[in-house]
This record gives sequence, C-alpha cells and structure tokens, in this order.
Amino acid sequence: MKEKFDVMGMTCASCQAHVDKSVRKVDGVKDCNVNLLSENMEVEFDETKTNPQEIIAAVQKGGYDAKLQKETTQENTIVSTNKRKDEDLKKRKQDLIASFIFTVPLFYLSMGSMMNWPGIPSIFLGHQNMMIFALTELLLCLPVLFINGHYFKGGFKSLFHLAPNMDSLIAIGSGASIVYSLYAMYMMAFYMGRGQLDLAHNFHMDLYFESAAMIVTLISLGKYFEARSKKRTSDAINSLMELAPDQATVLEDGVEKTIGINDIQIGDLVVVKSGESIAVDGKIVEGSTSVDESMITGESIPVDKTVGDLVIGSTTNQNGRIVVETMKTNAQSTLSQIIALVEEAGNSKAPIARLADVISGYFVPAVIGIAIVTLLAWLVLGESFHFALTMAISVLVISCPCALGLATPTAIMVGTGRAAKMGLLIKNAEALETASKINMMVFDKTGTLTRGTPEVTDTKFKNEEDKAYAISLEAMSSHPLAKAIVNTQDIALKNVTSYEEIAGEGIKGIVDNKHVLAGNKKMMDHFHVVVENDVDYASAGKTPLYYAIDGQYVGVMALQDEIKPGAKELISDLHQRGIKTMMLTGDNERTAKAIAGELNMDYRAEVLPQDKERIVHELQDEGYKVGMIGDGINDAPALTRADVGVSFTSGLDIAIESADLVLMKNDLHDLVVAFDLSKATIKNIKENLFWALFYNAICIPVAAGLFYPSLGWKLSPMLGSFAMSFSSVFVVSNALRLRFFKDAHPHHEAVEDNNQKHEATKLLQKDVVQPTITKTNCDKIVKVEGMMCANCQKHVAEALNAIKYVEAEVNLEAGEAYLQVFNNDVTDTMIQEAVEQAGYKVTDIIVNKKYQEEDYDLVVEVKGMFCKNCENHVRQALNTIDGVYADVALFEGKAYIKCSQEVSREAVKEAIKKAGYEAGEIVEVKSMFHLGKKKNEKTMDIEGMMCEHCVARVSQALNDIDGVDATVSLDKHQADIKLTSDVSDDVLTQAVVDAGYKVKGIH
Repeated sequence: MKEKFDVMGMTCASCQAHVDKSVRKVDGVKDCNVNLLSENMEVEFDETKTNPQEIIAAVQKGGYDAKLQKETTQENTIVSTNKRKDEDLKKRKQDLIASFIFTVPLFYLSMGSMMNWPGIPSIFLGHQNMMIFALTELLLCLPVLFINGHYFKGGFKSLFHLAPNMDSLIAIGSGASIVYSLYAMYMMAFYMGRGQLDLAHNFHMDLYFESAAMIVTLISLGKYFEARSKKRTSDAINSLMELAPDQATVLEDGVEKTIGINDIQIGDLVVVKSGESIAVDGKIVEGSTSVDESMITGESIPVDKTVGDLVIGSTTNQNGRIVVETMKTNAQSTLSQIIALVEEAGNSKAPIARLADVISGYFVPAVIGIAIVTLLAWLVLGESFHFALTMAISVLVISCPCALGLATPTAIMVGTGRAAKMGLLIKNAEALETASKINMMVFDKTGTLTRGTPEVTDTKFKNEEDKAYAISLEAMSSHPLAKAIVNTQDIALKNVTSYEEIAGEGIKGIVDNKHVLAGNKKMMDHFHVVVENDVDYASAGKTPLYYAIDGQYVGVMALQDEIKPGAKELISDLHQRGIKTMMLTGDNERTAKAIAGELNMDYRAEVLPQDKERIVHELQDEGYKVGMIGDGINDAPALTRADVGVSFTSGLDIAIESADLVLMKNDLHDLVVAFDLSKATIKNIKENLFWALFYNAICIPVAAGLFYPSLGWKLSPMLGSFAMSFSSVFVVSNALRLRFFKDAHPHHEAVEDNNQKHEATKLLQKDVVQPTITKTNCDKIVKVEGMMCANCQKHVAEALNAIKYVEAEVNLEAGEAYLQVFNNDVTDTMIQEAVEQAGYKVTDIIVNKKYQEEDYDLVVEVKGMFCKNCENHVRQALNTIDGVYADVALFEGKAYIKCSQEVSREAVKEAIKKAGYEAGEIVEVKSMFHLGKKKNEKTMDIEGMMCEHCVARVSQALNDIDGVDATVSLDKHQADIKLTSDVSDDVLTQAVVDAGYKVKGIH
C-alpha cells in the first residue's frame, strides 16, 4: 500500500537523502519518494511487514520528524500545507527582523572600531576598554544565536546521527567562531589581569562574534527569500484550487439549502444560477445553458448544455438556471483529480535528478572533510590559527547543498503547474523528461488524426432489396462505420437471427434466412467472394465495405473519415523538431497510403487492434524513443508500452488511465506544446544543476584559499554565507521563469478556425440565444420605470437575482423584467422592494399565463404547490396516466392537460393526490368524446428548441418525411402535424431525434 507523510526538519538535499535512506532501511518498504520542496514523502510498503508508525520511527531515528497525512481531500491537504508554509514564512520574517536588530549594531561596532567609522562611543575604544567591547559583542551576539538556535539544534543532532546536513555546516562554522571568540575573551582577561595589554590586544583582534551572528543572519535572509520563491512554485495548484466554490445550493424536498461543497453526496440535486460556478461533476436534470469550461480545458468557446448533458465541477454557468444531479463527490471530482495529478507530478522525481541525489548523499561529509584539511594545511604551511580557522569556516558556510537539492523539484513543480494551466496533464516527472527525448510519434488514425465520424460517400448495390439485407446486418454492429451507414439510410430493417464479428475483417449473419457478409476485401477473399467493382475507392482515401448474400457479391459502400483541422500542421511541426511520425490503421493498404500521403507521414496498414502494442515494441527495439497517441480501449496496451502515452479527455477512461500525458483541450497542436514545454523544463533543470555544481566547484576552492598564494584571493566567512544563501534563491528564481512559457508556434489554421467558431457563437447568441428567460416562458413580468441605460438594466437585474429563488432577465427597451420564481415564498412585495431599493419604480407585476386554455382538453386547479419542485411532481404524476400530456403552472395553481384518449376525472384527481397535492375544480375545455383532432392530425411536444434555427431544423426533418405536413412553434415547443399517408409515431420521433432534439409526447 501507499501512504503519504509530512516530513519536518528537512533543510537541504542531504536531509532529503538521509530521510530517504532511513526509510528504505525499514523491512517491508518497497519504494520511497521524499520531496524537499513539498516537505513530504510517499512510501510504498508491505503492510504485513511494517506500518506507518515504524516508518515514522525510522525518520525520527534519522534526526527528523514525520506524521501521517490525514485522509482528506487533495484540496484540504494542500490548504493545510499552504497554511503551514504561510505560518513558517511569517515566523521566518519575524526572526529575521529580530536578528537584524542585534546583528547590525554588532557588525557596526566590530568593523567600525577597526576601520574608524564615525559614531562609535569612546567607551568601546582603547586598550583599557577591550573587555567592555568584547562583552558587548557577546551580549549582542547571544540573542541572534538564540533566535536562530534551530540551526545548531538540527545541525548537531544530524551530525550525532552520522547524517550531517546543511544545518550541520552552519552549526560547525558558526559554532567554531563562537568557541574561538570565547577562548579569545578568556585569553584577553588572562593577559589584562597581568598587565600585558599588548598580548591581550592580539586576542582582541581574534573575536569572531560578528561573524557568527552575520553567518546565521545572512543565511536566514537567504532562507526567507528562498521560502518566498518556493511558495510561488505552487501557484498553479493554488489557482486551480481557487476555481472550486466553497458552497453550493442543493434542493431538499423542493427547498433550496446552502451547504459546504464537501457535504454534497452523490445523487444530490444542486441548483446553479446564471454566473455561478458549477459545484459538482454531474448531469443536468433541469434547464439548459452555455457553460464556460475554459478554466478546465483551456477552450474559450462556451459549450451549450441541456438536460442529460454532463457538466464538470468548477466550470461557469453563463446563462440560465440549471439543476445538476451529483455524480461525483468533491473528493472524486475532475478538478480534484487534476490537482492530485499536478501535485503528484510535481512531487515525483525525474531520472535526471538521480545524479543530484547521489551527490547530495556524500556532499556534506565531503565539505566537512575539506574544511578540516583546509585548517590543517594552513597550519602546516605556517599560517596563524586565526587565518586557518577563517579559511575553514569559509569553506563550511559557502558550500550549498540546498541549490543542488532544489535544482530539479522546483523546475518540475513549476513546469507541470504551467502545463496544467495550458490544458496539459503530465502525470509524472519521468514522463516530462522522456517527452523531451521522443523521436518517433505513433498515431492511431480514427478519432486521433481524423474526426472519428465517417460519412457514406458512395453507395452501389445491384438492387434495393440487397441493400436492405446489408443495412439490417450493419444495424447490429456498434462500429463507427456501421453507425454511419445505418444513420444515413432510411430502410425498413429485416430480421437478423445470427450475428458474428470477425476481428480485422467485418461481420456476418443470417438475415431473413440468408447468409450475409459485410466487410473489407480481406473478408471477401476469406469467404471466396468475387468482388465486381471497378472503382478504386481506396486510392481516394475512402474505406470500401463490400457485401455478399449467400456467397454472391451484391454491392459496395464507401466511407470517408475527414482529417481533423490542424493534423497536417501538427505532423509538419513534429518533423521540424526532428520527430518522425507513423500512422497505425486497420484500413487497407491503398486507403492508408492515401491518408498518410496527404499528411506526409509513414504508416502501417491493416493493423489489428492487438498488433499496435507489438509495433510500438518493435520501434523501441530499433532504438527509437516512442510516443503513442490514441483514445480507444484497443489503444491502452500500446499507450502503456510506449515511452510516453498520450490521450485526450474525450477518450475512454482506460485510455486516459494508460496515458502519461492527457490533452485536456482535445487539440492536436497541444502535443507540440507539450514537447516544447518538456524540453524547456529539462533545459531549466540542467541550468539549475550546472549552477549548483559550478557554484560549489568554484567557491569551495576559493574559500579554502587555494588561490591565495598566487592571486591573494581570500574569502571572509560573512561573504561566504551571503553567497551560499543567494545561490538557492537563484536556482528557485530560475525555475520560476517557466511560469512564463508560451506556445512559440501557434497553429494559425486552428486559431482561425476557433476564431470563426467564436464569432459564429457570438452571432448566434446575439441573434437568438442570449435571454434564456423570456416574456414567453417566464413566471412573472415586472414593469419597471426609470431605467435609462445598460447600467440601470444591470442594477435592476442584480437586485432581482439577489432575491432567493429568483432568476431574472431585464429588457431595457421594453422596460420589463422577466422572472422565473422557484418558490411561492417570493411575494410581489419582496420583488417591488428589491427594485425600489435599487432606485427604480415598479408599476405592475403580472403573472404570466404560459399556457392557453383553448390548446388543452382539461384545466385542473391544483392546491398545495409551493415551488418548482412541486410543479415538477404534479407534472410527472399526471404524465403517468395513459393518454395524458400535462403542463403545470405554479403561480396560476393549475394543470393543463391534453388527452389522446378518454380520461376520467377520478384518474386525474387520484394522480394529483398520490403526488401529495389536492385537485380542485376540473374544467373540460373540449369534449372528452371528441378531442378536437381529426384522425390525420397530431401534435408533437418537443424539448430542446432554443431559437428559430432549431425550428427550421425540426420543420425540415419532419417535412422531409413523405406524407407529412408540419408547422413548428417555438413558443409552444410543439409541432402541429397533418398526415396525408400512414406514418407511424416512431418514424416521426426518430426524425426529430436525428435532428438533435427530444420528443416528449405525441397526441
């Protein structure tokens, strides 16, 4: 099993290495991944051999501390981490200010007395005041050492555990300064007591109190800036977390209730008003809208959604009220999974980091050894102990294992965070590094390079009867080609009594007692069918499907799957980057050659699903670093086998799970962006590692005095500590540059295509869609006086929408507001007060009669309805009665019923009573024995029409049926149909469904 732990006390790469080493020694631990940047570790272990308590004990034995992360949502874990980092940063700032308060006068006193700086009181000058001077320095130094005592406590503790780290270097360096200074003080006192002021003065010059204080203060300054910079590396995760709303409105027994997002359970109904963030992943069960998904997918164009469509949590409902049925809790949501993936990728290690890990394990002991050698070497060479100690301390404080430890994780975290903001999910650091080395990219054809929605381009049968046999067999298949064929053919289907799929060839079955074959040329050859076709469809990039009945060829259909926009540009961009490309397809040789030729790429034709993984393996054996992109179940083995597997969010879950890189926007060009970002991140890591190694390789010899004899170069411990502190800041700052990574070569055709779609969307919204609440479908019309401009319109809309249970659209030109009111608790007085408080006047409030009595057979008074949920309950109860279609008006307290057969009043009353309400007066508008329609007249109730364009599509779909004359009404959401021949309800319904709409009933 795997568990995550928070680790306390780590300060550098050596700490990280020692924690890793300590945990791996525990029997039963399979793998350990310690992250210095996030201050946590993930441990995989055999729970039958060890447990979290033993792992924590191992960390503590190594000189650090750990605790098991609580089971909570990813967001709560990160919030807790951020809170801890904020508190740590605040404490560092306070400690730093306090340190400087004492260090600055200490430094000025020490250096000023030697360099005759102005302002030094005479009490500190002269031989007779040497002890006063020394005691004052000691008193100024002690608070600084106390404030920064954690360096000494942690450093010596690690040293005693034989696991020295950066704190050990600081503690030894600063501690040596203190010990030697105390020794010098005692020697001063010894010689002054004997009147030997000259000898006392020699030790007076050997005081290092200011060095000890300056070392820890400057290192604390560097650590403060480093902590600030490190906090910014998680900006991408924090910005993702900010997308999720804290609360949501749920419907409970028809009453809206506000609860925390973590309290929402699967199945809860969540109300989302216009402009609000959708709180959960779920399915729309009421209403329609446009959803801005740009914060998740990066796609700027809003997506139209209606009943039955899925929505993603944290996206924005742009217009209209919708009710969403929760399908995932907050912890399971898409956003939570994205955050988890980004954090997991940021915490993972790239192979390039292994070098730094190896070096870090030996770094601190090596530096201590160099410092000891430096001290002894200078003493042997005849220099004073004071000189030798200065050189040794400089070596200790200038070496920086921190820069080495931060080089990789900072770049990985910033790089994966930037990728997430660009719509790219990179699952781990190894994939990020490997992506920069890919030199062969393998593509699945259908749905990846092509749209995945083939269309029938050619049909050639000996007769219509043979065609009917072929279509009937195809109707049994779920293959995209079969669906495309069936959806474009209007033929009465025959009876299929046997059906079998033959992988890589086609399908066969028995249709009305005849043996029918449908498939490619390979299948026809397999069954010894002679194909009589003189057209080379394959050379034109089309896929021919041949048909045979009882062993005799009867016809052919050719289909073509259009190449996706941007596919050609993608292949060209990859070739420019030195990446070869190959297409895998089950199409025949000539079809594959035509498509590959158009895209200018290599190909493998007639590839069976199980062969894809084998081909990827063969390419790897040839020495290629192979990337594979696909979106189907049959792509999963190949995606797993590839060095980097790539999928789309539109793909199946198993393909996404098998992939290392997920393209959230489903845009092919993002593959190039991912490769470019990968290379930029690896380049950044190499820059960081070079700096960390170069810095130490140059500075340690200088600090040791290697160039002193020849060039006179000598480094003071104070300057060394300053350089060490800011080497880490440099590494983190360099990594932060990745936040500004941009797509260097955007694909112009796709951008232009997006712009065109965006403009089309804007025009559509401008002309027909914008107000989802209209004068026709609203509950109440409010006449408003005093509105003069768009600002007034906005103020009135905000005032009305602030009322609980109210959704409003305001029409400036008409001087009216159209309200959807979801609960009877909202009174006209409340509406009037809201508008008047905004500075305007209400002249009238009218209950809108949405339904006209003359259009219905019965009008029923309904008592006890309080909200829209009640309205829905009554409607559903009435519609369960055979022959009944009902509309219900909450504010009129009425149900309007259409009957396609005789319906008793008792049945109506009983249905309303069972729903929990009471039926009052029932008015029979039309005779129950003559329902007002001739036998050849029908009325169809249609759901999903939003504009005149929708009306035109439905009208065309119905009128294209022989014997149908249809008139479609947007206001009534109905089609009045006259029949001149026998047309079944199923045919009428299918025509509307194929046009993209839903039929609620025909009567």
